[in-house]
Amino acid sequence: MENLITYQRLRKVYGDSYKVAEGYYGIMSVLNGIGMTEREVQLVAYTAIRGNITYRNVRDEFCRRHNTSGATINNMVSRLKKLGVFMKENGKVRVNPKLVMNFDNGVVLEIKMGKDG
Repeated sequence: MENLITYQRLRKVYGDSYKVAEGYYGIMSVLNGIGMTEREVQLVAYTAIRGNITYRNVRDEFCRRHNTSGATINNMVSRLKKLGVFMKENGKVRVNPKLVMNFDNGVVLEIKMGKDG
């Protein structure tokens, strides 16, 4: 049987950088089998754009924006640190630098999937 490549182009436009980041981290979570919850994806996206989730005013803004609590943030931060998505750097909780990009410019993903053999 001939090896054919399936090509599919998708386009999604979001209202702001936070939504672009949420879409990106949601896709990365699924493709890499991380299994982040929707709220965890929101926290990662928010933290990537804000730079950190350490300061009280940043946490309070996230809580207001997503109708959640500081205790929930603490639980998510702990889990995301164990997964390697978050890390502590100079006393600040940040998204792992390998996972951060500028979401103001938009994102183009090339995903190649295949099977062994």
